[in-house]
Amino acid sequence: MDQRLKDSLTEYYKIKDLENYDEILRAVGYFTHKYGKIDRFESLNEYWLELDAQARTDFNIDGTKTDFIYNLKQKSKMKDFFHKSGVSTVQFSTGRDRASVDEFIQSAGFPLVVKPDLGSGASMTYKIRNEEELDYFFATKPADVDFIIEEFIDGVILTYDGLVDINGEVRFAVSHLFEQSVMEVVNSDDHLYYFCLKDISPEVEQAGRSILKAFDIKERFFHIELFKSNKDGRIIALEVNMRPPGAWMTDAINYAYDVNVYKEWASMVVHNQVGGPYPGQYYAGYASRKNHKHYVNSHEDIVRTYGEKIVHFNRIDEIFSRASGNSAYQFRSTQLDEVRDIVRYIQQEEG
Repeated sequence: MDQRLKDSLTEYYKIKDLENYDEILRAVGYFTHKYGKIDRFESLNEYWLELDAQARTDFNIDGTKTDFIYNLKQKSKMKDFFHKSGVSTVQFSTGRDRASVDEFIQSAGFPLVVKPDLGSGASMTYKIRNEEELDYFFATKPADVDFIIEEFIDGVILTYDGLVDINGEVRFAVSHLFEQSVMEVVNSDDHLYYFCLKDISPEVEQAGRSILKAFDIKERFFHIELFKSNKDGRIIALEVNMRPPGAWMTDAINYAYDVNVYKEWASMVVHNQVGGPYPGQYYAGYASRKNHKHYVNSHEDIVRTYGEKIVHFNRIDEIFSRASGNSAYQFRSTQLDEVRDIVRYIQQEEG
């Protein structure tokens, strides 16, 4: 372990398999017996949200319990809360077979988007352009996965990310802009880019706060994805994730706002205190590269050309690379146009 981590721990308990809930029960029981009632049980990771909720339920720990967790994980269940919030959301169907979605198709039309009802990211998410592709999907989809079918929205994604305290008050918030479809990035094995913005637009702020109130979320990171329609400019709720945003977005927040967002989260949980206010200082950009692509500018070219504007570079674990890239750069500038220029320079392909 890193020495700083060792210095921060009183004790630790090693578990061989986090998929084995009996081991979790014994570990939490051990700490409860030795130190008293557990204050919080958190993983900050989408995959373990159900385990977190089960442990909180079994040991009566503050936070989201099993009776609510699927409202935060199943996309179909989120829709009721979007309606409650007053924020527009996409039309959808949970039809299990081809015949059951005919009425929905007549209303929504093509193209459509299909995705797992339970899950995060863009895995097994597809754009369906016509009847033939829809027939093929139903003929070949995994029998053990429930899918949701949504109308396709032509627009950009704006996020509402931050921290909400134990009283349900937003203590820190930012917004990211995705001009690409992550679904298309994954399905075409393309490279990804996004921007952490210096300011949150009033319409995103209003929608985000309304959604948090509808879900009655407290003392958590939040990551809310919204469409802004290219057709009419509407803000449309896509999904919620009550965890830190992925793809290095917490790092982008730190670079854009000169803050340590995890330190602020810890202070909020332990002391119900968040520093600041932290105004946005920079636009922070993210641009990934894929190993199978051939780029005009080398790593050395990028560092030499943009120097101190490049704040981070690293390889990405293979498990995340389909969406996030095989490697990625983070950079910042007080001007959004310059951040866009850096993206183009990094991702410019030969030919």
